Amino acid sequence: MIRYALKIIFSTAILIAVAELAKRSSFWAAALASLPLTSLLAFVWLYLDTGDIEKVAALSDGIFWLILPSLVLFIVLPLLLRYGLGFWLSLGVACFATATAYFGMIKVLGAFGIRI
Repeated sequence: MIRYALKIIFSTAILIAVAELAKRSSFWAAALASLPLTSLLAFVWLYLDTGDIEKVAALSDGIFWLILPSLVLFIVLPLLLRYGLGFWLSLGVACFATATAYFGMIKVLGAFGIRI
């Protein structure tokens, strides 16, 4: 139970830090958010929970392949916001576009025999 509490505390602290930092400096908030902190935490939690380095390696591989489609969110969202769409509509469309990109990437990888 303590391990779950630590996971929640560390993970929440990072999200809060990014949100609070964004109020003061979008650059520093973006710099913090762009760090692979979520991935690093996931690697640590997975290893501590399982001790299985193969699972950590497989997770790292999956993250690598899914970074490209995740970039769609960061391209589509600011374009739609600057085009004048409302925040929630822009976010919804950007999330849908990102999900579509994930699906497409999984299909492309599958065609090359790469399974995530």
